[in-house]
Amino acid sequence: MFFRRQSRLALAPAALAALAVLGLAGCDPEPDTKAASASGPSVIAPGKPGEDNRTLSPEEAAAQKGDDSPNSADVEYARMMIQHHTQALEMTELVPKRAESTKTKKLAERIFAAQGPEIDAMRGWLKTHGEKEQPQGHGGHDHATMPGMASATQLKNLRAAEGKAFDQLFLTLMITHHEGAVTMATDVKAQGNNVQIEEMADDVIAQQTSEITRMRELM
Repeated sequence: MFFRRQSRLALAPAALAALAVLGLAGCDPEPDTKAASASGPSVIAPGKPGEDNRTLSPEEAAAQKGDDSPNSADVEYARMMIQHHTQALEMTELVPKRAESTKTKKLAERIFAAQGPEIDAMRGWLKTHGEKEQPQGHGGHDHATMPGMASATQLKNLRAAEGKAFDQLFLTLMITHHEGAVTMATDVKAQGNNVQIEEMADDVIAQQTSEITRMRELM
């Protein structure tokens, strides 16, 4: 009995010391989360094909972003695509009164609804970057230099067509027109430097590629 009691007493100081340590730890202030996040949240960077995503600190993300100042390819893309889209709107405006197919009419409505706001966005982008819609002393881009643009003769024939003949000609010209827009968007992604223009180009490629497939199904 004596030895058992003594062992319990010997353990008491150690237990008290442990409790004291725990008590002090409980009094420590909470970590300053504000200081940890002062530089902003981390950023998830998509990995290359076959690779996992990476988590970057705000500083690393800023360093990787680099300078996306517009170059001449970005500016020319915005200027040309405004004219390119404008011709598409002119073509779709003919559809309600001349087309026969309800599906063609609905497709034209979607094209009109999408490309009008895109024109406004590109005009806003040019204004934000101090660029005019057309360079000084320049009357506009030659339509022949822009891929997919309908010629004056083709537009005249479209305005004269009605019914099924109109539907077929409209779809033929608009498919070519969309293919030209996709070509322009692909080119600026390779030659441009501005992130916003690249995002606009991505939207054009995705939307108009889908519409090309739809128009081919209607022919």
